[in-house]
Amino acid sequence: MNFYNSTVLLTGASGGIGKAIAKALSHQGAKMLLIGRNDQALKLLSHQLLGEHQVIVADINTPEGRELIVEQCHQCGGIDLMINSAGVMNFNFFEQQSDDCIEQTLTTNLLSPMLLCHKLIPLLKQKPEAAIVNIGSTFGSIGHPGFTSYCASKFGLRGFTEALSRELADTNINVFYLAPRATDTNLNSDAITALNDALGNKTDSPDWVANELIDLLNSTKRQRYLGWPEKFFVRLNALFPSLVHNALVKKTPIIKKFLEQ
Repeated sequence: MNFYNSTVLLTGASGGIGKAIAKALSHQGAKMLLIGRNDQALKLLSHQLLGEHQVIVADINTPEGRELIVEQCHQCGGIDLMINSAGVMNFNFFEQQSDDCIEQTLTTNLLSPMLLCHKLIPLLKQKPEAAIVNIGSTFGSIGHPGFTSYCASKFGLRGFTEALSRELADTNINVFYLAPRATDTNLNSDAITALNDALGNKTDSPDWVANELIDLLNSTKRQRYLGWPEKFFVRLNALFPSLVHNALVKKTPIIKKFLEQ
């Protein structure tokens, strides 16, 4: 995909992965529509990027926020690329999560990206070449104790992306799914960081994830899972789920120790 002078809508722009994506694409000559709720953080990011970019302060979880985003996309002449990077994560026993927490996780990670895609697909169809990227997770393929709501939201996002990609296969819009493993961002609480250390899980930098996204957009593939052995376990879980189930059950006492802190 040619990023030079393309217009890119990026939700979650002030997050760790979002900022890295914005910087990487600005170096490719893209014009960014930076979406988020923190005006100051978005303006600071905009000043750190090459070129001129637009800040849109909007909450993707509200109808008003989504309408504002769509309106701004129309006003700037449309978009070539839509990246759904906004996300939340909660590490806790499912039974101890509040109703609001469960609802916010599913809304932010799944429902809002779906509704934004629904509103923006007609605009994307007006371009000769366009794309949608949904940022998923390894946990969108492997159910992991302590992340039940998060896994549910990312499993749903993966299914949505797969179905939408096939539905739009005869159009100008390519639909991509990028699944990072643990990444060094503010989504990770101290307990999550300690758990990853205890389990020996590797953590990637947001910059590396952003570069992988650009590589995906320039490839013939429609999905990419990041990190070894995580992407191996994704395939193993699809073919032999009992093996991954047994391995994670054995680790459950360690996981619960960090959940109970």
